[in-house]
Amino acid sequence: MLTEDETALKLLLDEMYTGLKEYFETLGWDVVTVQDAGLKGAEDRKIIEYAKKNGLLLVTQDQKPADLADLKGVPHVLISKKMIAIMADAKIREKYPDIRTVEV
Repeated sequence: MLTEDETALKLLLDEMYTGLKEYFETLGWDVVTVQDAGLKGAEDRKIIEYAKKNGLLLVTQDQKPADLADLKGVPHVLISKKMIAIMADAKIREKYPDIRTVEV
């Protein structure tokens, strides 16, 4: 049986998600940002190497680091702009059910 340390993954937030660090920590995650790791502005490859070396799960909005993580076997989550828009749309519709959208 695995211990908690063996199953707990630490998150590595890519640059666009640095502002979410406190939220993830509040939800119970152990979090490092690219900036914390001294990788601000670093090549995607360097960020992936850091994640792999340190056993981190990368949270990113960019396809390229997600693809590189796939190739290197690094755990990751790609949170696309499309996913964000769909979640925001659902919340808006839930909170304001009488508001109508413009037909496109």
